[in-house]
Amino acid sequence: MKILTLNINSIRAHAESFIDILRGGEYDVILVQEIKVENANFPHNIFDEYGYNVKVFGQKSWNGVAIFSKYSIEDTVIGLPAYPDINARFIECVIDGHIRMINVYMPNGDTIDSPKFPYKLEWMRAFTNHINQYINSPEKVIIGGDFNVALTDKDVWKPANYVGIAIAAPQAREIMQNWLDAGWVDVWRTMHPDEIDYTWYGYRGGDTIGKKQGLRLDYFLANHAAMKSITLCEIDMAPRLAPKPTDHCGLMLKID
Repeated sequence: MKILTLNINSIRAHAESFIDILRGGEYDVILVQEIKVENANFPHNIFDEYGYNVKVFGQKSWNGVAIFSKYSIEDTVIGLPAYPDINARFIECVIDGHIRMINVYMPNGDTIDSPKFPYKLEWMRAFTNHINQYINSPEKVIIGGDFNVALTDKDVWKPANYVGIAIAAPQAREIMQNWLDAGWVDVWRTMHPDEIDYTWYGYRGGDTIGKKQGLRLDYFLANHAAMKSITLCEIDMAPRLAPKPTDHCGLMLKID
């Protein structure tokens, strides 16, 4: 099974490049973040012919997550349990009866002085409480999405530029590192321990891709049971190189 996570930065604005992914048929499951559309206005009609089941948790103009799957989607949970939130950031489900997938679009938080920053930390702590139950589960559990955290300075093209910025804040990094210390596996980093590469390249600043001016913000985390079956995790540049691109690359995972 091949799984893609992708921040699409508006599924309607980038429908053409997203359809190219669906038409290619390479991915069995696609986790999408920042769809920026309410459920009622989600453009199901333009995606229906490609053979994917779809679950959507949308929001007008902001946020929003969706799951596309060639396999069954069961036991769907919409919204982070035990955390009241007006923002659409979380879907959890079971794919094909045996892999639990959690699709997240975590808060950005802006700067450490912003009123948005405490919300970011609060959300991440609530997420911690939810995922703790799955670390040692015999069920294969995979978390994918845009975490809006560059975990270490290795994940930032120029760390000095991000001092005081929420995505590189020590408080956010500490929470995420606690997940790894508890047993979750950062799949891409585990498979590429010394590699410097990124999943986000901004639109401003000219050829940010060619200049390698990026951030690693998109992740797959796996529990012990899932990690035993994962054989590959690679950055897919195609969405960022499309004619009308999102600002994120895809991240691909293969699991047997």
